[in-house]
Amino acid sequence: MMTRDRSVSNPNDRKGVATVEFAFVVPIFLILILGMIEVSRLLDTQNQVAVAAREGARLAAMRREGLLDEGQSINEKVTDDIRHILTANGLNGDAAGIFIVDAEDHTTEFDLDDPDNDLELFELRIEIPYSAFNSHVVELPEDMNIVASVVFRNGRTKIVQ
Repeated sequence: MMTRDRSVSNPNDRKGVATVEFAFVVPIFLILILGMIEVSRLLDTQNQVAVAAREGARLAAMRREGLLDEGQSINEKVTDDIRHILTANGLNGDAAGIFIVDAEDHTTEFDLDDPDNDLELFELRIEIPYSAFNSHVVELPEDMNIVASVVFRNGRTKIVQ
């Protein structure tokens, strides 16, 4: 007598398997895709903040004749220009913390106009809270920031054209 091998299943017995597999795989796939999108946004924002810091420090190291408005300090000019760069890149420039400090003592504000600070190193640091550019509903710690800093010498470089 022939016995039927039960290990070979009938294709009709597997009708709902694809649906169950799909239900398990799709949420994991979506989480991975959304995570990659968020990480790429973070990296892009970090790059934009780093470019703004570099451009601000470059401006601070330039010769200043003709750059400043009446009564404006170079520190104010650099801060305003960085806020404009960030805003032009789609970030909230007003939410950014912009610090021009001594390169060795990070608590001391660095006055770029002070002649005693000529040829001294300064650090320009930008901090933007994650909540300023994140539109998601997910609650994150308040102290989570994107930070970029650059150290330049307070020189008066002339741009030659």
